[in-house]
Amino acid sequence: MTTSRAWLFISIAGLLEVVWAMGLKYAEGFTKPLASGVTLVAMAASMWLLAQALRVLPAGTGYAVWTGIGAVGTAILGVVLLGESRSALRLACIGLIVVGILGLRVVK
Repeated sequence: MTTSRAWLFISIAGLLEVVWAMGLKYAEGFTKPLASGVTLVAMAASMWLLAQALRVLPAGTGYAVWTGIGAVGTAILGVVLLGESRSALRLACIGLIVVGILGLRVVK
């Protein structure tokens, strides 16, 4: 696998982490069958893509980027869909995570 493909995999894995993190909220403790199914499929796909990407990328970098994408995406959807806080400080902290993700992408 090429490095470019590994970065693509880690990006998709991070987006799937957002899906399963939000799915956990909507599955309501795995009591909702459809949301639970989507959550479990997204978890499995996210983990598989992460594992493939880590064959090429450094483990610390790949894991940090994966969790960072998941954290940022989930926080943004929490604001948009769940009415979570939109305070300037909270949004600035989310921005710092984005800067960290980008930094890890460009620093070798």
